[in-house]
Parts: sequence; C-alpha cells; structure tokens
Amino acid sequence: MQQIKVIKMYDDVKLPVYATKGAACFDIFAYDIVNGSDNTETYSTGLMFEIPEGYAMMIYSRSGHGFNKDIRLANCVGVIDSDYRGEIKVKLTCDDTSKGYVDVRNGERIAQGMIIPVQQVVFDQVATLSSTERGEAGFGSTN
Repeated sequence: MQQIKVIKMYDDVKLPVYATKGAACFDIFAYDIVNGSDNTETYSTGLMFEIPEGYAMMIYSRSGHGFNKDIRLANCVGVIDSDYRGEIKVKLTCDDTSKGYVDVRNGERIAQGMIIPVQQVVFDQVATLSSTERGEAGFGSTN
C-alpha cells in the first residue's frame, strides 16, 4: 500500500479517511471557511501533502453534494502536483442560485481525493498521424 506523508497544520484537523473498504477515493474535510461570496465558499483543509514523484492527487466533488445540495467543486477537478507542498484548499459552488449559498460546515466532508500514477511525456511534432477507423469524426460520431 502506498504511503503518503501529510502534515496536520492544527491539532484538530481531520485526516483523510476512506468511508468504506471498497472506496476509490478518500474523504477530505473542511477545517475552516477562508472566504466566500454569493454562491461560493473557499475552505481550508488544514492539510499539506507530500505526493511522491510520478503521482498526483486528484480532488473531486462528493456525489452527495451534487445530487442532494447542487454543490460542486468550483474548478470541477483539482490536480495536486507532486512538487506542491502548500495547504490544500477547496472552493465549492452552489449551482442552485435560488439557494444562493454553500451549506457546508467546518468538520464536514467537502471533497474526495485519489492518488494516481502519472507520466510526463515528450511531444514529437510530426506532419501526419496514423489513421484509424474513426479518423477525424468528432463529438457524437460514435452514436
């Protein structure tokens, strides 16, 4: 099992946890509201991670937020690179403009994360690409 180093910036910060044995992502908790306006709030997690080289941490919205509260990550998916050592913050947006605010309290689950292997590539500029059955057929072409 991969070990990830994490710093709790404050004693009462919650470490990430997997909710179930089969969970693909770990839960990330709100520590404090940093700032907000209208239908968005930015949360401190109080956590700093050391992601190993060759890996990245992906941060996703919680499905319960989307289905039950119309809340999502403001940037849809967060990517934490292996060379970042600062605090993880999460910005949430409420898409229900009639509600007008994000209803998440400190200590609640605000996002979910996954550590994945990543590979940097070298780009080789060429004049042509290999052909495929699909070719240049675009969006909706495989219906």
